[in-house]
Amino acid sequence: MVPVTDPVPPAPTRALGALQGSALYIGAVLGTGVIALPALAAKTAGPASLIAWLGLVVLSVPLAASFAALGARHPDAGGVSTYARRAFGATPAVLVGWCFYFAIPVGAPAAALFGGDYVAAAVGGGRTTSFTVAAALIGGLAGANALGLHASARLQLVLTGVLLALMVVSVAVSVPHARTRNLHPFAPHGWAAIGSAGALLVWSFAGWEAITHLAGEFARPHRDLARATGVAVIVVGVLYLAVAGATVTVLGPAAGSAKAPLADLLAYGIHGARAIAAVMAVLLTAGVMNAYFAGAAKLGAALGRDGALPAWIARGSVAGEVPRRSLAVMAVLALGSLALVAAAHLDVRPLVLLTSAQLATVYAVGVAAAIKLLADDRRMRAMTLAAGVAAVLLLVVTGPYLLWPGALAVAAVCFVRRKRLPRRDAPHW
Repeated sequence: MVPVTDPVPPAPTRALGALQGSALYIGAVLGTGVIALPALAAKTAGPASLIAWLGLVVLSVPLAASFAALGARHPDAGGVSTYARRAFGATPAVLVGWCFYFAIPVGAPAAALFGGDYVAAAVGGGRTTSFTVAAALIGGLAGANALGLHASARLQLVLTGVLLALMVVSVAVSVPHARTRNLHPFAPHGWAAIGSAGALLVWSFAGWEAITHLAGEFARPHRDLARATGVAVIVVGVLYLAVAGATVTVLGPAAGSAKAPLADLLAYGIHGARAIAAVMAVLLTAGVMNAYFAGAAKLGAALGRDGALPAWIARGSVAGEVPRRSLAVMAVLALGSLALVAAAHLDVRPLVLLTSAQLATVYAVGVAAAIKLLADDRRMRAMTLAAGVAAVLLLVVTGPYLLWPGALAVAAVCFVRRKRLPRRDAPHW
């Protein structure tokens, strides 16, 4: 998952090259999902979950290429919402904005629980510890943002580097303990479970559209965007497959029940690995959530300012102001989601799947816009069509959880009609 605003402040001149773009792109796609989703996917589909990981890597190629081409053709900080507005008008643009904004109250509790599970694995306390840490993360980060305290873009990149190091070291120290016998039975829950695992993993592969927000900052977007995209797809794909493969082949039957899989892998070669992994997981989770809270709060205020949400939420939309009302809405909804999961004795899977459905919807709208806006580019025609197939597959695997973005779509249609926003000239965010 990725912030809905630029991960770095706009530069006065176009200064990004392929190397810097690759680093930012990798940071946008890698997120908190990798610290927990390998185990959740293994629980859902067993070793066959590796097919779901590989499938998402393959589907990433046309998706990432299509968004990179859109960014090069239409460099604008509005990203997918801008493309939706250009191609289809106000309603799809509003839907994209809502899917981003309302993904935070659903996704933030899941991300916070990922970090909480690592703390529980280190200090004990089980579910109580996990939910206490999660509530503290949500409340603390919302409060910090209300005071105007944001992590810098440089800190976000440092935290991404921490995640990369954690992934690489976890795989390196655990691979000698991998056993092929842990691949049997390969599909203990049936082959259909691969699709269910894929629905969970959409969370980990969200972010291929993120580079579009930064397209205008590249010195040579037509060349460097493609290069940055290619490097990011390869690096992210290799890292995800390595961690997923290690989780299945090293942890074996215990993979599905692992609450902190990277900590379990680290424990094969590092003394005190659980405490180290817990600290890293909390820092990483806090960094990612901070970026989401800061970006989405601004988005909500901008949506209110531009008529795509109630006007009372608009305060704080001006640069330099703190969008406290928008932030309060997100924090209350996020804590409400967390409380509901706790009261119903659910795990994080429903939250992950609901968020994945929203992200898949954003992809579908963005790819549809790419097919239309890039129709005159013969080189991209096959790629955008392949991306269309990929987007449809993502929607299919999310299944009944599409009811949530479907409800948002209905609400967006009603809201736009009531507001009578212009069809092609709606503001972008």
